[in-house]
Amino acid sequence: MTISMTDRAVEQIHEVAVDEDVDLGETMLRVAVVPGGCSGLTYDLGWDTTVQEEDTVEQHADLTVVLDKKSRLYLDGSELDFTDGLDGDGFHFTNPQATRECACGESFAL
Repeated sequence: MTISMTDRAVEQIHEVAVDEDVDLGETMLRVAVVPGGCSGLTYDLGWDTTVQEEDTVEQHADLTVVLDKKSRLYLDGSELDFTDGLDGDGFHFTNPQATRECACGESFAL
């Protein structure tokens, strides 16, 4: 698999889907890397119902995850987690390919 997800991340994604009235039987989580942030690249999570030709589709429990070709290269070996402690609330990636991360952890460089 390109990415792994902790149980906390999967549980939180399910909670967000319920809150946003998203049917996970028809909708996938798209994980992407996009330009932005102070280090140059940032992570993006969103809902999608379409798989593009060069996308990779992964299953994490009963959650379908889609990654585009470029993002897949940047995310290979990464782990998605969710924390709600003093270090900050939200989804966080541990990316072994990142050579630099900004202080807030929202962006990275390769």
